[in-house]
Amino acid sequence: MMRKILPLGLLLASLWSCGSGGNKGVSDSASVSSGNASTQATMYYGGDIITMEGDSPNYAEAVVVKDGKIAFVGSKNEAMKAAGDDHAMVDLKGQTLVPGFVDGHAHFHGFGGQAVGANLLASPDGKCNSIDELVQAMKDWYAKNGTDKTQGWIFGMGYDDAVLKENRHPTREDLDKVSKDIPVMAIHISGHFSGLNTKALEMLGITAASKDPSGGVIRRMKGSKEPNGVMEELASIPNMLKVISPTDPALADYYLDKAQEMAASYGYTTAQEGRAMTNHEQMASYAERGKFYLDVNSYVDYLFPQYIRSKWYGREYINHYRVAGVKLTLDGSPQGRTAWRTMPYLLPPDGQKKGYKGYPALPDDKVVQQIVDTAFANNWQLLAHCNGDAAADQLFRAMGPAAAQYGNTDRRTTLVHGQLIRMNQLDSLKKYDMVASLFPMHTFYWGDWYKKIIGPTEAAHISPIKSALNKGLHVTSHTDAPVAFPNLMMIMYTTVNRVTRSGTVLGPEERLTPYEALSSITKWGAWQHFEEKTKGTFAPGKLADMVILDKNPLKVDPMTLKDIQVMQTIKEGKNIYTRK
Repeated sequence: MMRKILPLGLLLASLWSCGSGGNKGVSDSASVSSGNASTQATMYYGGDIITMEGDSPNYAEAVVVKDGKIAFVGSKNEAMKAAGDDHAMVDLKGQTLVPGFVDGHAHFHGFGGQAVGANLLASPDGKCNSIDELVQAMKDWYAKNGTDKTQGWIFGMGYDDAVLKENRHPTREDLDKVSKDIPVMAIHISGHFSGLNTKALEMLGITAASKDPSGGVIRRMKGSKEPNGVMEELASIPNMLKVISPTDPALADYYLDKAQEMAASYGYTTAQEGRAMTNHEQMASYAERGKFYLDVNSYVDYLFPQYIRSKWYGREYINHYRVAGVKLTLDGSPQGRTAWRTMPYLLPPDGQKKGYKGYPALPDDKVVQQIVDTAFANNWQLLAHCNGDAAADQLFRAMGPAAAQYGNTDRRTTLVHGQLIRMNQLDSLKKYDMVASLFPMHTFYWGDWYKKIIGPTEAAHISPIKSALNKGLHVTSHTDAPVAFPNLMMIMYTTVNRVTRSGTVLGPEERLTPYEALSSITKWGAWQHFEEKTKGTFAPGKLADMVILDKNPLKVDPMTLKDIQVMQTIKEGKNIYTRK
């Protein structure tokens, strides 16, 4: 029997002929998509291999991969036999092998804008802790990059008014300091707000005469109807998407290249575009040309049913891309105080009076009912964005009639975020057999802020993921990237610890165990997407989607989970990322 034992990086590179160029060693899309899988078996051994099979941690000594799938999981001796003659061997050298990551909810197309634009995140992910620092970051970005790859705009993503020293959004006056001649857009970390400079307002035709769109607000200068540059919800989102979704085909490809590179660097083997609109056309074109090497599930906004009725819809991927269902957005952002609640916010946002409760994206229940009915009638999986409890109530009002008329067997309707849902609403999720894709990441980024805007008792119950699990619900956790970075180790850290920026534990009874948290981004994420038969665990016949981590997340101090690094990402046996 002849076996080749090579260093891990060299072995994978030689097997798949994937280049090591790009960000942090990510292979370029052309070389990845054109690589031919070897018929030679590869055996992984020499580290912790967590199979994710079962309700508690199970380990294997070795995994054998052949033809892009898992061929064997078990002891090293038996793996040697299963691998056959002339197989390759990968010594993990004490590192940890886990199934590829499947995020419960994110906006994959936005990863490209996050990678290309200015980083406006506050510490620890960025350096924008004040408006002056935000302005300087955008100036520095422009000086280094220009606007050739941003359609003539200066834009950045991730500012957070809850963390900025001034506790407010950047206005036109602030952003005019970046440039008075070039349009400038600063995109809020939630994706639900943006700040525009005067030039941007002019280019978009937003004036004192402009009316607030339904489901959105154009904030005004005090004592005037002149826009102050801050846009909320549907006054912001359509324009934001235009800025970060270039129409030039070469630029569109560039953004998608960068999106894949970023996703692979964080261990994604399956990504989600959680609200596709016209950007579906760019992703479909990218897939048509064989450029995807990750699997991408798109959930198309209900306003674009023509995309759901296209060839891209279904359970099977076409060149790693598919339309998986329909997206319904019912309210906004809790940290931005546009999430729709039944109780008032303790601190209303600028321009709002005492008693303000946020607002619905779709005020008419009849419209919501029609959208839910259409999804059920066509057997489209439905993802519903609900942050506030009033938005969740609106969804449940529609779920009852739809389930009664069309049936409700194994639809896997998913409530996304659920930050401010009431504990008794978990029973409604159970009643309608819904997936709860909750968002404990907020405990770190905005837990301290929530204590101020909704009170410490309410804040302790945000994203009640353990309670949902205890009620027998299917749950996942998610990044919602480009809200912060698509860092799934940060998701594990926040889901397990629920520690705020100030070090307070927020709702300790809602913490998951490390194994549960890892399940939520592997096998439970696969189940949510109807892919549990091919992904999420190591079992013979499943896809060889794998991530190599420098440490075992089940054995480290939980407070160090966020420091674990992805060393390699492997999709169907092909290396798509190697950390340099």
